[in-house]
Amino acid sequence: MDMNLLVALDALLDSNSVTLAAERLHTSPPAMSRTLARLRRVLGDPLLVRAGRSLVPTPRALELRYEVSALVEQGRTLLAPRETSDLAALKRTFAVQAGDMVLTELAAPLLSAVRAQAPRVALRFLPDALEGTAALRDGRVDLEVGVIDHTDPETTVRRVLADQMIGVAAADHPLVTDRVTVAAYAAARHLSIARNGRAHGPIDDRLALHGRTRRVVATVPNLTSALFAVRGTDLVCPVPALLSASALPALGLCTFEIPLPLPEVAIGMAWHPRNTADNGHRWLRDLVQETLLRSAAVIRPPKRRRGTAVQDAGGGLESR
Repeated sequence: MDMNLLVALDALLDSNSVTLAAERLHTSPPAMSRTLARLRRVLGDPLLVRAGRSLVPTPRALELRYEVSALVEQGRTLLAPRETSDLAALKRTFAVQAGDMVLTELAAPLLSAVRAQAPRVALRFLPDALEGTAALRDGRVDLEVGVIDHTDPETTVRRVLADQMIGVAAADHPLVTDRVTVAAYAAARHLSIARNGRAHGPIDDRLALHGRTRRVVATVPNLTSALFAVRGTDLVCPVPALLSASALPALGLCTFEIPLPLPEVAIGMAWHPRNTADNGHRWLRDLVQETLLRSAAVIRPPKRRRGTAVQDAGGGLESR
């Protein structure tokens, strides 16, 4: 059955007029007359019959009037965009996949914002060990936040902010207390953050341009492990400035400028397109973005050594 007939039937039974029903549905009286004839055939009842110059409903029409009106209203409600203005009534659980690099700055302010705006919403933070596209597609993850290193037609990605890489070391490390040259940086004992254990990265490519290599003595899978490993050792490690800023003072760590031009760290969000138009999901995405941008605006990385770059004997750059 053509469900549009329900809408036409509702208009006819409510107005008892072919002309008025046609005006309501923005069609012509002849077209509405044809629709009425079709409804009569489908229902086996004349529905509206002439009484003088007007049409009056049959008993069957009177019986159907309320039920048809209710069905049409339910259909309009079902197809109308859902509003999220009443966030206090929103009751959902969202699975958010994010590594500790992002959670360090995101979790606390996001939980506070969710509690204030939608106290019945629950968040489940998942580690970034799940396969991005598959987990989003299968519904195991609602939103992925962090460095999005996968692209797929089934995934929607939004860039949120860009972070800069800086070096971190113990307070008495020579790269913190002395001049930072490419030679001195390359000669240090390095720790790398790599989920896959791969030690080679952009820093090694930049050092190669200066004819230098570094010694990576260890890799760790996340930022938290890296910061605790650097504390109390002679290791140095590259970290994102904004996303590590609040943790460094608590661990007594200091930063220095890496004397190499390094690419930005792009922090973004990814989700499956089926959630794009969902108002609850859109509210969460916007809230995550606002939280990250607010944190980036408030957080100032620990003060680094000031200076101008000059050539060192090895052809690199140093900072004074």
